[in-house]
Amino acid sequence: MSSAREAAAAVVDPEIRVVTIADLGILRDVEEDPATGRVVVTITPTYTGCPAMDVIRADIRHRLAAAGHRDVEVRTVHSPAWSTDWISDAGRAKLAAAGIAPPAPVRRDGVVPLTLAVRCPRCGSPETAQLSRFGSTACKALWRCRACSEPFDHLKAL
Repeated sequence: MSSAREAAAAVVDPEIRVVTIADLGILRDVEEDPATGRVVVTITPTYTGCPAMDVIRADIRHRLAAAGHRDVEVRTVHSPAWSTDWISDAGRAKLAAAGIAPPAPVRRDGVVPLTLAVRCPRCGSPETAQLSRFGSTACKALWRCRACSEPFDHLKAL
């Protein structure tokens, strides 16, 4: 893995600080021109209008500059649209370890299944209830476990 890719992949998501943009699948590509040293990083937002994208772009530029890459372009592409299926297994594990229930996989035909129950990331109980469609960020919903009474965020499936 190139130093440019390693630097970009290490950028932490500003809204969910326990995962990187690589863990979330936001990082699409890193190209480095060996002749000029120019680096082009391609990212895809989790949804159009995501307020974290400006911070992510700035953090990518900062990380790459710290790694010695001065000529950096960050491109944002919207197609194909990001899906929660792009979250890596490591990212899902990090979310769960931080008390955020990761989303279920989206079916291959593009249909997003209705979430009737979410397992509590703290105790594993399926006895949970949604408190609000919106949690601490627009991409999360707020749930509560009936078994351990703890509230938790659930990353919505897209």
